[in-house]
This record gives sequence, C-alpha cells and structure tokens, in this order.
Amino acid sequence: MPVRIRMKKLGRTHRPFYRICAVDGRKPRDGRVLEELGTYDPGVSDVDARAVLNGARVDYWLSVGAQPSDKVKVLIKKYGTDGTHLEAQQAARSRLAQPKVVPPAPAPVYTPPSEEEQAGAAPAEEAAAADDTATAESPAEATAEAPAEEAQAEKPAATEEAAATEEATAEATEAPAEEPEKPAEG
Repeated sequence: MPVRIRMKKLGRTHRPFYRICAVDGRKPRDGRVLEELGTYDPGVSDVDARAVLNGARVDYWLSVGAQPSDKVKVLIKKYGTDGTHLEAQQAARSRLAQPKVVPPAPAPVYTPPSEEEQAGAAPAEEAAAADDTATAESPAEATAEAPAEEAQAEKPAATEEAAATEEATAEATEAPAEEPEKPAEG
C-alpha cells in the first residue's frame, strides 16, 4: 500500500482550509485518512503562521516510506522538525495569540448649527408643515369625511335634546310636589 502525505481540502467556497494527512495513495483526495499530521490555513494573514505540523509524526511517516506531495514537501522543508522557518513560525504564532490593540474611539464632536442654518431651517419647516396640511385636506378626503362630520355634529344636538327631555321630566315630577292651585270659582 503506497502511503502519501497530502492535503485534504475542507472549508467552503472561496474559504479553503486544509488538513495535512497520511493517506493511502489509491484513495480520493478527501477520502479516508490514516492519520492527520497538521493543518494549513491560507486565510491566515501572517504567512509563517499558516502551517502547523506535528513534526514527530511527519518524521515517522517519512521513515516508513510515505511520499509527500509537492506542496506538502515545501511545507515540511519550511516547518518540519528541521525546518528553515521554525523561528519565524513561532514568532508569528505568538503575535496572533496576543489580543489586538484597538485604540479608544475619539469623543464625539458637536458643533451647534450657525444662525444662518437656523434661520434657513425655520422657513423650510413652515413650508413643510403647510404642505402637510394641504395634502391632508384633499377634496377626496373632505367628501369622505363629510358624513362623519355631520354625524358628529348631530351627536351634540342629540345630547342637548336628551338633556332638555330629562329637565322636563324632572320638572314634571317636581310639579305635583307643589301645592295644587285651587280652581277659581265662578
């Protein structure tokens, strides 16, 4: 069984992520793996922090005859056990581990409007208010609201009539309480 050390593609569209794996050479790219040996994330901004390898396991698979792919061979040369970029990789990973320094937001600046802006804004507000009243009193709405206005006008009249009726009833009930007038004899 020929063993290859190659990258297995994960992630999503336009955001790849790779696992460096020991795989049977006859299996597909994203197929079953024998062992995962590290990762490679091309989305990391610092180039030296992109690859993370388990150097001891990579050395084991190379010692038993595993053949790395061309891209993985470059990564092993740079970041393997005797890699040429190990110090740069450690420095880059320590920089990424630190919290990002974000400066505090400046205080908001308030500038009061000038007298010219205030004077110019007042007539504009009055014109806008006049436009609003003109659009609110359109003829179609006036005819639609006319029966409602008449009904409202009738309600106070009806309440006045009811009040007058109640007063008349109250007077009628009070009238017998007074002394009846004696009929004039003739």
